[in-house]
Amino acid sequence: MRKTGTADRKKKKWDGIRIRLWIFGGLALLLVLAAFFAEAICPYDPYAQDLSMALRAPDMLHPFGTDRFGRDMLSRVIAGARTSIFSALALVAVITVTGTVLGVICGYFGGLADAVMMRISDICLAFPGLVAAMGIAAVLGGGIQNAVIALAVVSWPKYARLARSQTLAVREEPYVAAARLAGSGPGQIIIRHILPNIAGNILVTAMLDVGTMMMEIAALSFLGLGAQTPTAEWGSMMSDGRSMLQTYPWVVLTPGLAIFVSVAVFNLLGDTLRDYLDPRRLHKRNEM
Repeated sequence: MRKTGTADRKKKKWDGIRIRLWIFGGLALLLVLAAFFAEAICPYDPYAQDLSMALRAPDMLHPFGTDRFGRDMLSRVIAGARTSIFSALALVAVITVTGTVLGVICGYFGGLADAVMMRISDICLAFPGLVAAMGIAAVLGGGIQNAVIALAVVSWPKYARLARSQTLAVREEPYVAAARLAGSGPGQIIIRHILPNIAGNILVTAMLDVGTMMMEIAALSFLGLGAQTPTAEWGSMMSDGRSMLQTYPWVVLTPGLAIFVSVAVFNLLGDTLRDYLDPRRLHKRNEM
């Protein structure tokens, strides 16, 4: 009876994880689709100005109100999703691929290249990431592309370190030694044996980083180092309306709410994905 009850609890936990994965995965997909089809979804032109409608409170025609130029805030938030979400996804993709490739190469081959790359990563990690990104973005000038480049420069070492440590552990496994004795070259070993075994941790880290990078891009835009007006981007929209927070709060709160919801969805998806890919949970599932 005790074993049966334990198995039932494990099965319920596993079913709960799968349900959460479907829910948060679906919500994340909806956000991405909304960003992709933003132009078709927007009820109004997000860049059309109508001063006679300036700073109109939320109503049936404008559920999120209007800004100081009479632009519909709902349309601006939807249009800003394309810039904010796709910029974060592109940034995470770049730093994940770059850091993983460098980390795997350094971990597998070692030597001088490993020592040099790790010292470079130490230098990057010695400074607070956002502060360093602010300095780089200021040198490069404003613009969402320069903000992404600045964050990429300071964010790849985390993935390089993670991939290197995972590679150092995997390359000592018996199956890697067997593949080496069978005549497999370094490229084959890395692609067939190392990358598949470290991909889970890398994927979870990347998914958890989507929300973080979204907030950091918004922070740079808020400070004037990212997206520039009139581009619809959540951080710059909050910056434009920050002086009206007490008098016309919807101008700031609506893009802030969009950031909160998006970050929460991607973080919850990352947490659920981590539980789903946990080897201990997979082992328990196979025992059931």
